Amino acid sequence: MPEANRGHEEADPMRFLDVPIYLSRWARAAILVLLWPALWLTVTAQATPLRLVSTAWPPFTNAPRQPRFALDLVEDALGRINLTARTTIVSASQFTPSLLSGLFDGSAAAWQDPERERALVFSQPYLENRLVLVGRHGADVSAKTPADLQGRRIAIVEGYSYGEAIGGGGPVWVRSRSEEDSLTQLLKGAVDYTLMDALVVHYIVSNYPKESGVKLQIGSRALVTRELHFAVNRARADAASIVERFDAQIRSMIADRTYHRLLHVDWIRADVDGDGVPEYVPLNDRPGPTEPQHVYTLFTAPTASEPGAKPGFYLGGTIYGDWASVPENYKVSNSDKPDPRRSTGTVFKFSW
Repeated sequence: MPEANRGHEEADPMRFLDVPIYLSRWARAAILVLLWPALWLTVTAQATPLRLVSTAWPPFTNAPRQPRFALDLVEDALGRINLTARTTIVSASQFTPSLLSGLFDGSAAAWQDPERERALVFSQPYLENRLVLVGRHGADVSAKTPADLQGRRIAIVEGYSYGEAIGGGGPVWVRSRSEEDSLTQLLKGAVDYTLMDALVVHYIVSNYPKESGVKLQIGSRALVTRELHFAVNRARADAASIVERFDAQIRSMIADRTYHRLLHVDWIRADVDGDGVPEYVPLNDRPGPTEPQHVYTLFTAPTASEPGAKPGFYLGGTIYGDWASVPENYKVSNSDKPDPRRSTGTVFKFSW
């Protein structure tokens, strides 16, 4: 084509398709007509929000504008693959029947079991529920299972889906209105213990270090551990593709600090490079001059690392073997960092 005419070259709608250029325009147009239904279905599927279902379990799942960390994480990951989602909140008793009924495309926060696996494609776990025992200062919090707490009064939040291990015989289960109400009952002596998720405990210890240090005794082991998954109904032809693309986003969301922002934590312990060895990952590359005292662990499952391997520190896109190896230019405080009490004040408000 002459140089002078290139600027006036007619745009060809078939250029984005892998169609031989030697075909006649009529033949290529016919191919476009044949492909159009598939293209239209693909665009429509991406434009239509996924219909998801969940129970209310703050701070992981809840209605919009309420603490809903798990739903926020899933929606952010889906947004990165050009999908949106809308979650309907149902009661704990309605959840499994609703999930398996086919009325919904899946769930942003589901535990895995054989019955559900037959109907759903599950993602890799992206969060972990760990329920730990919290008592008043000096209390014995060494119990390994709920059965070890025979006759003890334990506060749990009414309506939460704790699973089969919680709510049965052994301890006396006292239903509370909220996490804040559970802590109030504990401090007043109305109950002996409360069960709290490790993320809630991390929030309390990080934001109320003095109060929690003198008033609470916190167990070091989880009495119940369950992994959270994103799940899509197998009836959808693109279920496996959605889950595969979702999984691909999780590690990058840890590295780019999306997890920190949505979970309201300063440090996360997670395998950021996929080698089986976890790293300490800060909220930003100006975490301060001292090694972190409180780090939220995403998963407690064993990794492929050698026994005794210690986490490195991930800063500036590099992993350093220990805190002493971290360059000094990273060991500065971030003056723009918001007050954690203000930034997470809408999540929990504990009274001491």
